[in-house]
Amino acid sequence: MKIGIVKETKNKEFRVAASPELVKKLVDAGHEVVVETHAGEGTRFSDDLYKEAGATIGSTDEAWDVEMVMKVKEPQPAEYKYFKEGLIIFAYFHLAAEPELTKALVDSGATAVAYESIKAEDGSLPALTPMSQVAGRMSIQIGMHFLERNFGGKGLLLGGVPGTDPGQVTVIGGGVVGENAAAKADALGANVTVLDVNKDRLAQLKEQYPNFEVVESTPENIDTYVKKADIVIGAVLIPGSKAPVLVKNETVKQMAPGSVIVDIAVDQGGIFESNDRATSHDEPIIEKFGVLHYAVPNMPGAVPRTSSAALENITGPFALEIAEVGLEQAAINDPMIESGIDIVKGQLTNEAAADSLGLTYVPYKEAEH
Repeated sequence: MKIGIVKETKNKEFRVAASPELVKKLVDAGHEVVVETHAGEGTRFSDDLYKEAGATIGSTDEAWDVEMVMKVKEPQPAEYKYFKEGLIIFAYFHLAAEPELTKALVDSGATAVAYESIKAEDGSLPALTPMSQVAGRMSIQIGMHFLERNFGGKGLLLGGVPGTDPGQVTVIGGGVVGENAAAKADALGANVTVLDVNKDRLAQLKEQYPNFEVVESTPENIDTYVKKADIVIGAVLIPGSKAPVLVKNETVKQMAPGSVIVDIAVDQGGIFESNDRATSHDEPIIEKFGVLHYAVPNMPGAVPRTSSAALENITGPFALEIAEVGLEQAAINDPMIESGIDIVKGQLTNEAAADSLGLTYVPYKEAEH
């Protein structure tokens, strides 16, 4: 199979979908790999390293003129022109929040295999987990940064020092993202409250982290614990679907000026009524009602060495399998690969995304392959 590794074009996205090590494995298995020039620059992988691994270094056009493209974040509008029937794109997509991207993929007849949709037998999302771990831990670093007065925050040291009160962190969602955010905040000495709808999950978190305050997620409890927080982390994920808006404007208005919201769920639309758009690494903050809103959808892109390696550990074996036997046979061999196919030859096979966007859903097994 001919495979392209393209350079990420989303703002300050420094990750790369394949390291020279993975490229060498693909080449050694008999596949042709075209790496877009400078694709690994953000992760400090030079073109020479990819050449040594057996890749051809090519232009943007050449890296897209392949059978399968590997990338990290969803294709950007300038890349839609490369979509074509028969092309497989292996990346994060988050289609429920991307109607224009979804339409472009469907209209082109391309196939989208989504990292975030790959589901293990136990229901876990293995390609989402490592990035969720990274984003959760980063969210507290980011929240602390913007709490500093010179960045517009209230001037609070999150963990405090002897003789002062620590800050309050409220985490909405107790999954992988929420757990990692809460654990990081707890380790720094903050007071931490985690809200979730799953009482069993809350019990697990309380057993593992006795310092956590765990609270059932209801509108009343969200209102109570958001209002008194210094940092609020939005960590709710409904796989494939648009995130629910859980925090209303009236609640945010009652937060103290200079408090910080980090909405990790912005990839799927976000959970805060007060923020209606994603921000970027260049302009990460929107201020509403005196509260700083951080809504950068590609947070792990700022730590590419860690996040690229963690992602490749999961996606690399799937890429090798697809390259070896083709996507249709790989989906037969491995139900996890089948679960990741969001669009096949222009047919939308992700039911949750179809429902969110009001589009026609076609079960993968009934779709034309």
